[in-house]
Order: sequence, then C-alpha cells, then structure tokens
Amino acid sequence: MLRKSFLIFLGAVAGAAVTLVTPQPRTVVEASSAKAAAEALQHLSLFSHVFERVRSDYVEKPDDAKLIEAAIKGMLAGLDPHSRYLDARAFRDAQVDTLGKFDGLGLEISSENGRIKVISAIDETPAAQAGIIGGEIIARIDDEPVDGLNPNEVAEKLRGPANTRVKLTIRRQHDDKPIEMVITRAVVRVISVRWHLEDEDVGYVRISQFNEQTTSGLQKAINDFKAKKGDKLKGFILDLRNNPGGLIDQAITVANAFLKQGEILSTRGRGADGTQIFRTRAGKDISDGKPVIALINGGSASVSEIVAGALQDHNRATIVGTRSFGKGSVQTLIPFGRERGALSLTTARYFTPSGRSIQAKGISPDIVVQQDVPEGLRSSADATSEAGLRGHLLAEGQEQTGSQSYVPPDLKHDKAVKMALDLIHGRVVSPSFPPKQGR
Repeated sequence: MLRKSFLIFLGAVAGAAVTLVTPQPRTVVEASSAKAAAEALQHLSLFSHVFERVRSDYVEKPDDAKLIEAAIKGMLAGLDPHSRYLDARAFRDAQVDTLGKFDGLGLEISSENGRIKVISAIDETPAAQAGIIGGEIIARIDDEPVDGLNPNEVAEKLRGPANTRVKLTIRRQHDDKPIEMVITRAVVRVISVRWHLEDEDVGYVRISQFNEQTTSGLQKAINDFKAKKGDKLKGFILDLRNNPGGLIDQAITVANAFLKQGEILSTRGRGADGTQIFRTRAGKDISDGKPVIALINGGSASVSEIVAGALQDHNRATIVGTRSFGKGSVQTLIPFGRERGALSLTTARYFTPSGRSIQAKGISPDIVVQQDVPEGLRSSADATSEAGLRGHLLAEGQEQTGSQSYVPPDLKHDKAVKMALDLIHGRVVSPSFPPKQGR
C-alpha cells in the first residue's frame, strides 16, 4: 500500500539543512559526466537491441506496452523492496488509500525470499476479522499460487468490489498444514484513531495507520479526555503496534503534538540537496506534559517508527513493547499522468532527532514486554522485518531481525497495556519511566 509522497509537503514543514560541498575542478567534473553519459548510452543501446529482438523473433507477437512496463518493473525490483512502478489503476488506488477508504481486505504485505508475507492486518477490516496476523505467508489466492509475484501484483488480486469473495491459502511458520479461508471483501474505511479511557484516568489512543484524518483524530481524542476528566488524567498510552505507516506529514504533526521544540526527523538523500530537517512548529504539547507511554512491536513500521523515535529521543515518552520493523527509507511518488501511472522511488533515508538510522534495525523499546501467544499462533507470532526483505538497503551497523507482533484481541490480556498502566499508576517502578534527560 503506497502512501502520499514527500512531493506534496516537502519543505512545507521545515527548512532545509545546508551541506557545504567542495567543488571539483570543472574539467574533472565534465570528464566524469561525459564518461557516465557514454556508459549509460551503451546500456540503453543493449536494452534497445534486446527489445527489438524480442519484438521481431519471439514465438508470439508481444504487446510493446507490456514489454516496456515489465522492463520498468524489473529495473525497480532490482533496487530495493519499496521502489516500484504503479500502473494507472494502482496509482488511482494509492491516491484513494491516503483518504482512508478502499475496497479490499485490509492487509499490509511484503515480499520475502519470493514469498508474500503479511506485515499486519488493519484494525476492524475483513482480514483482521478473519484472524490473519503478521508473519503469516499467503501461498495461494483463489487456488492460484502467488510465489514469485511482487506485493503490488498480489495486492491487485486481493482487491476487488465490496461483497465479492476471495479464497486465501495461508501458511504459518513451522506449521506444515495450510489454512484455507474464504473472506468477503468490503469497503474498508480505515478509522485511523480510536480512543477510550483505561482505569478511568488514563487516555488510551490507538493509531492504526497515518492517513489524512490522523492528526485531527488525535486532537479529538485528547479534547475528549480533557472534557471528561480534566486534571484527573494521569497520562496517555499511544498505541502504534502493527501500524504499517502512512503519510509522513501526519507522523510529523502527531509527534509535534507532544513536543514543544526541537527536531522531529531528518532525511538524507544521495546529494547535498537531499538533506532535509523537520522541526516542531510553534505550539504547545497538547497533553500538557502528562506522562506518555508509546507501544510498539514488530509490525510498527515506517512513519510510526518516526513518531516513536522522536518521542524517545526527546525523552518525551517511554517506549514499551518489542522492537519495531525497521523501515527507515523515504519513497517519493513521481506521477507520469493519470493514465500513465507513477514511479515510487526510494530517494532518502530518514533519521531520528539524535541521528539514529532505523533502517533494518528498528526502534528498540525502553522496556521490553513479550505477549503470551496462544498455542496455535506461536509459529507466526514474530513478524518479518526490513532486514529480512530481499534487496533491502543495508543498515548502518548491526542489522536486527523481526520481533513479536502479536497483540491480544482483548486489552484485558494485553501485557504491554498492563505494563503501561502499572507504570503510570506507580505500581511498577522503572528507571525508564518517566524518561530522564540524558538517559
């Protein structure tokens, strides 16, 4: 599922950092550029020869447009797991997704060693209601194998008009017997933010993904808590578990809501002009400085990791749960026109305020809490991770594999929520709560 690009808001949130580059002598630059251009022309000449040979000699007359599209997809697949081409339909679907409404099952998927693996099922969608969880392998769709297909192709098969059925064959790790299920597609309306009171004095806020309604939903939640409890509120739980990410501008404004000043994240591309620093905007901490505990797990990916990392680096929240997914790269959406699709290209890595890259490492919680997983789900309780994706960008330092992503359906049995409540009410004491300056 693609998210809206930096192109829409790049530079609107914060000013750019300036990196000084020592200029090379003009002759050296020109020679290097000319050599690179000559090599590129040689490669394009080879592609042209292959293209013409296929068109003229293949056993059946090929479709030129399909040949070019396949070549583009193959080129991008060789870069990293997140760079891809979207045809016109996929591009339209991506634009709809950011609004939080689409027809389908509500699954976040990735490719691992040629297999399609579930990252997470979005809350209250047909996939979640069917019991699909992160870490499971999709082996077949309507009895057709999906091995070798990319996530975009599989997503096309999973999508379809509401009230139509799709048959999935699921495999769980270390479980030889496949599970077959028939799921009815629905109009998936992703309610990004849900909230309620825990223990009558702790505001629990669940953000399932970051779409265009997220920041306004968070503000409504906080206002509701204040209206009901006022000064009696003891603190907040921000649940980012199994949140696959979404719009980066929404992640920035959510982090900004809990911070008074400072950097939220930075991005670094290939050149000097690819460096951007995003800082808090003028305003105040909407939680009025009350304690915040953020919950993460192996299904917390992309911009949900931005929020957790920013709150952790600013000592504004204690992070509880298991290590996050580790997607620390930025994709820019480059449209080619409504009927020609778009290019989703990895253009930068992002870093937390302290300069940490989470790429293929993730965010490590301050307090690790493992859930009690039912026997039948133990084989798939650990989610895949960025480090497990074929062709991923390498980490700066030691890479980390996936971690537990299971979340109990009933919060009464949720050990991470229980730990958060115990910390806020003082029933459990930890040096990580409340977070201290200089930790």
